[in-house]
Parts: sequence; C-alpha cells; structure tokens
Amino acid sequence: MENRNYSKELEKIIKNLDSAPKLLLHCCCAPCSSYCIEYLSEYFEITVLFYNPNIYPEEEYAHRKSELLRLIREMPVKYPVKFIDCDFESEKFYESVRGLEDCREGGERCFACYRLRLLKAAQTACQGGFDYFTTTLTISPLKNARKINEIGEELAKEYGVSFLPSDFKKKEGFKRSIELSRIYNLYRQNYCGCVFSRAGEPKEKSGS
Repeated sequence: MENRNYSKELEKIIKNLDSAPKLLLHCCCAPCSSYCIEYLSEYFEITVLFYNPNIYPEEEYAHRKSELLRLIREMPVKYPVKFIDCDFESEKFYESVRGLEDCREGGERCFACYRLRLLKAAQTACQGGFDYFTTTLTISPLKNARKINEIGEELAKEYGVSFLPSDFKKKEGFKRSIELSRIYNLYRQNYCGCVFSRAGEPKEKSGS
C-alpha cells in the first residue's frame, strides 16, 4: 500500500496557489478546528460546515457548535470565515453504523462515520461551487488519516470537486490545537462524540 505524506501534499498545493480558493471545511468541534482554521485561513476563503450527526447527546452537540461559533468570532484571520449549520440528523448516523455497533473504536464503525460526514461535505461543496473541501478530522492522533483521505478523494471524484489532502496532526498541528484551546479557553471534550465512544476507550481530548 502506498505510504503517502498528506501533509506535504497539502503544502505543495498551497505553494502553487496564486489566489485564495473557496474551501469548505468540515469541522467537528472548536479544539480540532482551531489550528486548522489558523493555518488554512492564510491561504483559503473558508466556509465552515458543522455536520456531526454522530454527536451524543444533543446537548453536547449544541455545546460543541456554540464553542465553534465563538472561536470563529474571536480568532483573527486573514480572510473572514463563514459558517454553514446543518440539521442534527442523529438518525442518519445510527443508520450508517447499523450492524457495526460492536466494532472497536477506530475501526469500521468510525470509517462509516467519516464517510457520512464527508459525503455531506462533498455534496455541499459541489452544490455551493467550492474549489475544495476537506475536514478537521485528521488533527486527532486517534483518527485514521489515511482512511479519511481515501474517503475524501473517492467522494471528490463522485461529486466533481477537489478534496484537499491533510494530516493536520503533523508539524506540531495537534500540539498547536491544544495551545489554542488554552488561549481561547475552549471546551475540550473527553470523548470522540458518539454514544459508543462515550462508553468505550480510548478517550481523547481533541474532538469528534
């Protein structure tokens, strides 16, 4: 299997930009988004997409969204960041992982969750005329960056919009997200997001 460096691929794309493309950035929570927005907003006109039907319970969903909106208001950026809200749609998450409830954390159930959220991002990017779409999910050391990028690239071909490769945890990205969480006093959850991750291990304090 090809061992790709998604972080370097992203750097190469950025190096060759001669303007600020429109980027749809799927965001899972404020801590994960902090570094990604800080970094990408220097080069892209970002619209944040908050689509996370996996989050449990609904009060947690509302809390994470409000923290992300606060971060966008407070963080200084080169290009203003826009925000697209979505319906909660928790039933779609449970439909997507039906039969995978007992899978280990980080396995096939999580891959189905990645796909659900990236599908929404690809569809929205296509409909909105964006140049690229991507996700903050690769910031987490507990997420499978290769699988996330594979799904993103597959959906990019299907919907005819470019997927921006990433491995945001690289080059001190995850460390910077922790620093920014302290600077902005962001709520950092201790589980990924879904009811299964809330009950199981490992725990993470990065995002969903």
